[in-house]
Amino acid sequence: MSNAILNKFTAYLLTEKRVSTNTFDAYKRDIQQFVDWLTKSKIAIEQTNAATLKQFLQRLKKDQLRARSMSRKISSLKAFYNYLSKYLGYENVARELVFPKLEKRLPSYLSEEEIKQLLETAEQETTLNGFRNKIMLYLLYVSGMRISELISLKCSDLHFDTGFIAVSGKGGKGRMVPIPPHIMEMLRKYLETIHKNFMQINVEKRKTDYIFPVCYGGKVRPITRQAFWTILKGLAKKAGIDKPISPHKLRHSLATHMLKNGADLRSLQLLLGHENLSTVQIYTHLETGYLRKVYDKKHPRS
Repeated sequence: MSNAILNKFTAYLLTEKRVSTNTFDAYKRDIQQFVDWLTKSKIAIEQTNAATLKQFLQRLKKDQLRARSMSRKISSLKAFYNYLSKYLGYENVARELVFPKLEKRLPSYLSEEEIKQLLETAEQETTLNGFRNKIMLYLLYVSGMRISELISLKCSDLHFDTGFIAVSGKGGKGRMVPIPPHIMEMLRKYLETIHKNFMQINVEKRKTDYIFPVCYGGKVRPITRQAFWTILKGLAKKAGIDKPISPHKLRHSLATHMLKNGADLRSLQLLLGHENLSTVQIYTHLETGYLRKVYDKKHPRS
């Protein structure tokens, strides 16, 4: 019975909630762990209550699970019992679960000089792959897109007449992202002269609407997140950037640089596609540190 309910829950996440791949994998893994624990403990889902959930979480705590991981487990349980309550008539016994207090971690980012070094390194690439990689790098930084959003872009998402790109974000929530004219022109050139080369398999050519396609197993698919991460690390190494780098770090970098240059949090929220303004507020901590340095350096009485 438990596994049947789990299957229904995962289908709900995909079809109705339309959560991101990462969220889906995490929720499925967490609830499978919970269901396995119930089975081992000989407890039916119908018999669970708040005490049952606390007992499960206490078991995880004994395994020295960190607060951030514990918080995600609780999120998974809350989502699971919300589903059970809404669709199967179960009592929502996860409602009262309290999230552990998390230490706020400031997002890591690249300086504007490091971004300049990275882009200049990408400019030196002259191969077809190099030109594609350069376009992806520029787009990721100037738009603040998540890597999952970037690799999923289609030609039909580009609006050359207005200079916007339609981005499908988490949960299928779309937003329009403005792109600088010279980047749109780079994209146009790429689509007209280079894009077709990534669809050639032997002598056969395949058509695709994906902007950044590759061939996997004889099929044309969008480039993977892992593949671009490898590309990005290679460019960072050539650029002499020693700190750890990831596609998401470019998103943090853009947010930080925009805030330093006067962007307001609401605009940043719309650009990045965050549902809640509070999610963007972590960047105010970065801004505070920046203001301290400016104050100490520039204030006549400091």
